[in-house]
Amino acid sequence: MGKLGLTEILVILVIIVLLFGGKKIPELMKGLGTGIKEFKNAAKDGDQPAASKKPTQEENKL
Repeated sequence: MGKLGLTEILVILVIIVLLFGGKKIPELMKGLGTGIKEFKNAAKDGDQPAASKKPTQEENKL
């Protein structure tokens, strides 16, 4: 019961396409990718001590 088969995955994809439309899906995936990238960067920065962090471009502008 815990595994999704090919049929279930296809049904889910069809529902997503119907809800969001074909044009909106690439925008959603781009936003999701950006969010994951920012999360990874924040997690990586959290591992470093504050003194050893390199200033970002935004911090240099200030």
